Amino acid sequence: MILAIASGKGGTGKTTLAVNLARAFDRPLQLLDCDVEEPNSHLFLPGETISEEAVSILVPEVDEALCDGCGECGRFCAYHAIISYGAKPLVFAEMCHGCGGCMMVCRKKAIREIPKRIGAIERRQSGNVDLVTGRLDVGQAMAPPLIRAVKQRLDPSLPAILDAPPGTSCPVIATIRGADFVLLVTEPTPFGLHDLSLAVDMVRELALPFGVLVNRAGSGDDRVHRYCTQASIPVLAEIADDRRIAEAYSKGRLIVEALPEYRDLFAGLAKKLLKSENRAGG
Repeated sequence: MILAIASGKGGTGKTTLAVNLARAFDRPLQLLDCDVEEPNSHLFLPGETISEEAVSILVPEVDEALCDGCGECGRFCAYHAIISYGAKPLVFAEMCHGCGGCMMVCRKKAIREIPKRIGAIERRQSGNVDLVTGRLDVGQAMAPPLIRAVKQRLDPSLPAILDAPPGTSCPVIATIRGADFVLLVTEPTPFGLHDLSLAVDMVRELALPFGVLVNRAGSGDDRVHRYCTQASIPVLAEIADDRRIAEAYSKGRLIVEALPEYRDLFAGLAKKLLKSENRAGG
């Protein structure tokens, strides 16, 4: 099973859920931190680092001696990462998606690809959890290629949890695509409902089975529950608005360890999710 945990907005408790659910599974599994611009699962899952490797994408480099300035490369690139105005093309590596198309359309074979580092992947073992963390280098704009590199470390013999970035943009799509089930984390507030509705549209567009978890239950109103009922979306669990949870979080402690009474909630959710692989959220 590949479970993706996502949210329409940041700050809903997505990582809190991911790390505690991973521990509550109480069996070997993988947790892939795909929030590569701001990874923080490692703060809650201490352990020995097993490996760390750099990740690069291929970007174009132009041989000025061969280039005739025809401009085909620039006309091909939908992202304007390479532009030619009758002279040697200008390459904007930060905008390049690494598709290799400019090299293919170059009649003079004046373009070759060179590796450009975008980040790193760290792997560590923390109890039953094999944690794979992607970390985008400062100043890099292209998160999806690094997210895809993180997902290439999926072990098909183990259940996996993907901790997605917040929102509904390209990095989230890159994370949740191919998941067996998506758990959307929200909060019972107007902002929570607004961004949950965007996330619901996203997973429905991708035809992925999904459900909802309400975090900080009791801190707002019932509009999220009314929306889910009207849209036939299963609410799989709620986490109470408990100050002790926030205190444990601020100290980098897992809820299931700092507050053992919550272990049954996460363990029950884990069992429910294993049975929900083929259930669609509407």
